[in-house]
Amino acid sequence: MNSSDGIRIELFLPAELAVQLGRIAEAGGLRDVAEAAIVGLAEWAAARQSELDNRDPAQKYFVNEALDELFHRRK
Repeated sequence: MNSSDGIRIELFLPAELAVQLGRIAEAGGLRDVAEAAIVGLAEWAAARQSELDNRDPAQKYFVNEALDELFHRRK
């Protein structure tokens, strides 16, 4: 389902990954495993975007703007 705020996806997490995300959420003051997964995915996307930016500087700010919006909405 798409909306103006984003898209809804459903993931199956292996038990070990879910436990790790739970620990990260608790230690980082996040609400739950889902929020830890969103933050982790955002960090992964930013790192991959950085790699792409090195190849195509014209795309440099596209993902960074989306991440800024995500973090501002979470506050």
